[in-house]
Amino acid sequence: MAYPSPRPAQQRPAAVVVAGPTGSGKSALALALAEGIEGTIINADSMQVYRDARVLTARPSPADEARAPHRLFGVFAAEDPCTAGRWRALAEAEIAAAEGAGRAAVVVGGTGLYLEALMKGLAPVPPIPTAVREEGARLLAALGAMRFRALLIDRDPQAAALAPGDRQRLLRAWEVVAATGTPLSAWHTRQRDEAAGAGPRTFFVVYLCPPRERLYPLLDARFETMLAAGGLDEARALYRRRLDADLPLLKAVGIRQLLRFCAGETSLDAAIAAARQATRNYAKRQTTWFRHRLPADLVVSEQFSESLAARILPIIRRQLLTGCC
Repeated sequence: MAYPSPRPAQQRPAAVVVAGPTGSGKSALALALAEGIEGTIINADSMQVYRDARVLTARPSPADEARAPHRLFGVFAAEDPCTAGRWRALAEAEIAAAEGAGRAAVVVGGTGLYLEALMKGLAPVPPIPTAVREEGARLLAALGAMRFRALLIDRDPQAAALAPGDRQRLLRAWEVVAATGTPLSAWHTRQRDEAAGAGPRTFFVVYLCPPRERLYPLLDARFETMLAAGGLDEARALYRRRLDADLPLLKAVGIRQLLRFCAGETSLDAAIAAARQATRNYAKRQTTWFRHRLPADLVVSEQFSESLAARILPIIRRQLLTGCC
C-alpha cells in the first residue's frame, strides 16, 4: 500500500473517493469506511444508477444498504438514460446534504467519466445542432463502428481511447468536433483549467488495483454467483420489455451478452463465456484509464479485506479531521 503525502489543513477533502476496476472490492471498502466515519455512500457507477438490474450491475444488497446511508443507487429506470452531467448535479447535491447532516461523503464507483466530471468539471460544449446529430447517426449506421471510429480518430486522436462498441461516446465525440471544430478532449482541458483557477473542492482518492492474476478469477466466479442469484431472470425481464438496444443499461457488460441469449442468438454457455471475457476486458480498460487519468492519494495493490479496511480507516479519519496524514 502506497501512503499519501500530507495535505495542508485548508485542503481537507470534501469527500472520500473509492475507485478501482470492477470486482476489486471497492463497494465493500466504501461500506467499511462509511461505517467507521459515519459516512454516506454516494454511487459513481453508471450502471448501478439503474433500478432494473440489481444483481447484474452488482449493486449493494438490501442488507448492505441498511448498514449505512446509500445514495444514487437504482434511481433511474432503464429507459431513462443518465448522463455524466445529470449524475454530477445529483452527486453534488448529495455531498452537500451529507455535509449538512454532519456526515462524511464516500463516493464509490468505477465509472471514470463520472468521477472526472465530479472532480474536474465538465466541458462547456456549445449546443450541438440537430442536423449534426442526425448526420453522425447516419454515418455510424452506414460505416459501422470500426470505420466510424477510424474517421473520428482522424479529427480527434484521443478518441482512440474509446472502445468500438461504445456508440454513445463515439457519437458524442464526433458531434462535438463536427459542430465546433474542436475535439472534445480540448473542451475537457479548457474546463479543467477554468476549474483549477476557481479553486475546486478537494477529494481524497483511494484506488484499489489488485493484481490481474487475482482479479480475473474472482470476476469469473462473481458472474456465476450473479447467475445463481437471479441475474438471468433480470436479463429476461429486460428483454421482454423490448427496450431500445442503445440504452446504456442494455449495453452493460454481462447484460448485453445475456440479452443475446434471450434473443436466441447464442447459447447460454457461449453467452457466459463472452460475458466473462468482456468483464475482464472492461476491468483492463478501467485500470488503464485510472492509471492515466485519475491521480490517487492512496494506491492499494491488493483485494479488499477487513484487515485492509482497518489499515486505511485511520488514514481517512486523519484526512477528514486535519487534511494531513
